[in-house]
Amino acid sequence: MATRTRRRRRSDGFTLIETSLALIIIAVGVLALVEAQQAFIRSNDWSSHAATANYLANEVRELMRRLPKHDPVTGLYFESGAGGDVLRGWGPDGGEFGIEDFDDVDDFDGLRLAFNGTPGLADGDLPGPIDAFGAVIPQINNDGAVEMSAGGTPVPLRGWTQRVTVRKVDPDNPGIVYPSDHVIAAGGGSAGVAVDRFPLRVTVDVFFRGVFDTEDTLVTSVTWIVP
Repeated sequence: MATRTRRRRRSDGFTLIETSLALIIIAVGVLALVEAQQAFIRSNDWSSHAATANYLANEVRELMRRLPKHDPVTGLYFESGAGGDVLRGWGPDGGEFGIEDFDDVDDFDGLRLAFNGTPGLADGDLPGPIDAFGAVIPQINNDGAVEMSAGGTPVPLRGWTQRVTVRKVDPDNPGIVYPSDHVIAAGGGSAGVAVDRFPLRVTVDVFFRGVFDTEDTLVTSVTWIVP
């Protein structure tokens, strides 16, 4: 009788192996659920970043859409000097210190519009990112209000940077890039191409830097040709 009782008690419970297997199965299931949730969050974050980056790139494109290729007053030209001809008019001209002063496409070449940018063009950057009107896009809090700095100014959209590159390209093949002072001399039945008559290829690269990141990550690029 005692023997039968011991056997019944042993069969009514779980062995250590069975308990361990159950714990392993539960742990694997929980781990898979956590990994799936993390993958969903990463995918959702990337989709959100991609949409924001495309918006920021096209805001710059819209801002530049109405501008001529080169300065409407002085143009793009060569100035003769003791050391030879020097190209004038590419990039920001005298008296142009910010977005509100830019009046042609080549003014934007090499410009960086960054959340950590500083006023003035001496270091090649300006506060950003900007919208189609040239205004810095502010950081919006969870309550829908614009976040303000300690100095009372709006905080730029955190982590985002727009970088603009302008290149002269071949009139017949936009894949061929020329330096800004390039000309095509007339000859062989061709009228040639003057220094200010080349199409321009504009590229806006949009980068994001997370709170724990040490460098910017390219999210998207938008390119178009100004004929």
